[in-house]
Amino acid sequence: MQFIDQQHVHYPTQRLCQALGVVPSRYDAWQKGAATSAVAPAEPARETALVDVFDEHQRRYGTRRLRVELRALGHQVGRQTIRTALRRQARKALQPKTFVPRTTDSTHGKRCAPNLLFDQPKSTQANRVWVSDITYLPLANGNWVYCCAFQDVCSTQVVGWQVRADMP
Repeated sequence: MQFIDQQHVHYPTQRLCQALGVVPSRYDAWQKGAATSAVAPAEPARETALVDVFDEHQRRYGTRRLRVELRALGHQVGRQTIRTALRRQARKALQPKTFVPRTTDSTHGKRCAPNLLFDQPKSTQANRVWVSDITYLPLANGNWVYCCAFQDVCSTQVVGWQVRADMP
């Protein structure tokens, strides 16, 4: 760097950097008195606030929410800076596993009921043949309920349904 600084009067800086294998932006940073590394050291107060907010929310907040919280505390910080700081602190946000209720138990080892409608012609009279199915519905509070509906095969109308928190 010092050699480039001494010789830049006689030769173009770009050519000196190329000859010595130095990145020009590194030379510019050195010339301005910046640290030799490309990343400036993190602010201790900002990093302490980041760790406090991260721990306060039980490691559930990612970079988006942490940025909002830190900006509310008066720290101007971007998501990439937060990501780097979390990596430096060896911290990672927890990813909750999605809960999908299981409505079918295929490992019960029992025989399945035969399909009695398989070989039968399509029903031509209403209220003679019904079919049903069960599905689950998510609620706003995060819980699930099961919905069982009965449908008439001939008219394709829903003839009955029931919603319960359990599936007996």
